[in-house]
Amino acid sequence: MPSFPLARRALVLGALSLAAGAAMAQWKPDRPITLIVPWAPGGSTDQVTRVTAAELEKHLGQKIVIMNQPGASGSVGTKNAMAAPADGYTWTAGGAKDLGTYKVLGMLDTSASDWNLYLNVAHIAVVGVNADTPYKTMPDLLAAMKANPGSISVATAGVNSSGHSAIEALARATGVTYKHVTYDGGAPAAVAAASGETQVTTQLAAEQTDMIRAKKIRPLAVVGDKSIEIEGYGTIPPLSQFVPGFKDPINYFGIFVPKASPPEVKQTLDRIWATEMVKNEALRKYAQSRGAMFAPMAGDEAQKAVFPAIQAYAWTQQAAGKAKVSPDTVGIPKP
Repeated sequence: MPSFPLARRALVLGALSLAAGAAMAQWKPDRPITLIVPWAPGGSTDQVTRVTAAELEKHLGQKIVIMNQPGASGSVGTKNAMAAPADGYTWTAGGAKDLGTYKVLGMLDTSASDWNLYLNVAHIAVVGVNADTPYKTMPDLLAAMKANPGSISVATAGVNSSGHSAIEALARATGVTYKHVTYDGGAPAAVAAASGETQVTTQLAAEQTDMIRAKKIRPLAVVGDKSIEIEGYGTIPPLSQFVPGFKDPINYFGIFVPKASPPEVKQTLDRIWATEMVKNEALRKYAQSRGAMFAPMAGDEAQKAVFPAIQAYAWTQQAAGKAKVSPDTVGIPKP
């Protein structure tokens, strides 16, 4: 057996024992599945969802049709998935942090616990600047932001996006302020920084890698406490190197299926995740090429993994006065 983490190995062995000990209902979809990506084409969610969907088709024997429905920080497409018949044929995708904080932000009446989570990777946010800016290092940028409060433009995919969460975490840790410029997805936000429309982006590494390799964006720091490697570029240092003690919870991405779907849908996808996706080479190669972390998980393990980022962002928004609903009233206690 490959050397998976113990929790992952337990997931695999548990699924195999279930399969051996009892007949599990198998779902064989008889028509195409609609998978709503609630962000623009080309962004981190769109990229990894297309890779995952292509691999799932091999095991389900049915086409998965990707539909991009961006708008309102992912809530438009997610709402459409919620409104569809709960027959297992309409899914959505994205960052679990977003899904788990829609209710706090007053966008949608849903929580992560309303969905079966099928995680694929963890995406990492990066502070990247237009290559023509004078900011050569993270200290250069921080000094400029402190000297010019609210004037340095930062492109993100909007409120509740990973990029917005990242710049808010940076602002909270350093006391800087910025000019927020929003787009319909991470890819357009990264393009804005690469073209000079904005000076900075804090979107995910996956959305910046092509422009980093092309030397259109200069990456200054990973928004976290660990460095990452970008193929064709090299190492990007962690923000904790410049802001001692800085940490930011990992944001996991995946496919989300309503819990109201028929039980055989869950049983089939659980089995595929436990026996196939945990060793999927196409998904692993995608993660390696995009500065992401290969992290297939499902079930209780997935729910536990995503909660720290949901909790941290919910309370950050509460502290900033942007929450419409207090997190502790919707099952998100203060950390």
